[in-house]
Amino acid sequence: MRDMQPEDVPGQGTPHVVRYFDGSARVVITTEHETLFPTGELIVSQTDLDGIITMCNEAFVRMSGYSREQLLGAPHSILRHPDMPRAAFADLWTTISDGKRWSGYVKNLRRDGGFYWVYATVIPKIRGGEIVGHTSVRRQPSRTKVAAAEQLYVTMRRDEAAPAAAEVTS
Repeated sequence: MRDMQPEDVPGQGTPHVVRYFDGSARVVITTEHETLFPTGELIVSQTDLDGIITMCNEAFVRMSGYSREQLLGAPHSILRHPDMPRAAFADLWTTISDGKRWSGYVKNLRRDGGFYWVYATVIPKIRGGEIVGHTSVRRQPSRTKVAAAEQLYVTMRRDEAAPAAAEVTS
């Protein structure tokens, strides 16, 4: 994934370095602009076992700010917002790797540095007893639950701030 550039973001943004589980890192630039989830829509995508996007619907394209061509073949972590704690994604990967369904509130990064909240459910695609990929369905989150998640994630990121445990460095 390429680093975000100042010209990717309208107005003033804040740069962060996002570190991923595979050891790679990416510079992202965030703004405080939130795009609200469209009422009555679902965001749907599928990935392979490595989290590479293999299918996405039009709502995903619109909400992410990326084109379909940019999303297909990209890692789903392209949406990783630096405000998300490492433990949330560790829990997601542990759960779906065990063949179980995971649900949670996720703050996603848009291509323009803004963000959007979703209530995500990730389901392993199991064929012949083997996990072959994942399907993620995101729906409009409860604003009350988003407020609770924001507070929880601040606490979790503070706990992760020790250098050995931190995934996201701002």
